[in-house]
Amino acid sequence: MLTTLSNNKTAAILAKDGFEQCELIETRDALVSAGVKVHVISIEPGTIIGWNGSKWGIEIEVDRVVSNVMAEDYDALILPGGLFNPDALLQDKDAINFVKAFFSDAKDKPVVAINQGTWMLLEADVLKNRLVASFPTVLNRLRNAGAKIVDRDLVVDKGLYTSRSSHNLAALNQQVIQQLTKHHTH
Repeated sequence: MLTTLSNNKTAAILAKDGFEQCELIETRDALVSAGVKVHVISIEPGTIIGWNGSKWGIEIEVDRVVSNVMAEDYDALILPGGLFNPDALLQDKDAINFVKAFFSDAKDKPVVAINQGTWMLLEADVLKNRLVASFPTVLNRLRNAGAKIVDRDLVVDKGLYTSRSSHNLAALNQQVIQQLTKHHTH
């Protein structure tokens, strides 16, 4: 059973068209069920469309545009993977700076990168000496960035949660919620 938080925690999910549908939807729903306010953030207003298996999926409403938000306003960051999502986000300096800002303070806010979501961590240059699970297509890039690859589906390192698969989303979501609960003050 998921821990329930009060509504004073807010998580950002940074995504663009082609996000892995289950990674965004299941994580968003788990956080919301636990009492976390969730904002879907993208590089443009409107909607973004998911990738579901081998076809386009559902559309999700964008709550905020990344150029208008600050990491300080969020308690956690979720970076879903997907077929096209990371490539689009990598082209946007505001998206990269937003991710980087989650690593600029010593608060160890949870940052979750699922599958190809690690591409944003590479671009933000925040992986030196960090333990990470690797998606196969970026294994060498992660090593070259100074990351320490761990051969597990889910790796946690000082607030950084990386997963090479969407098969363990329930466990990943529970760990993030527990981390948010740990930092919860009444």
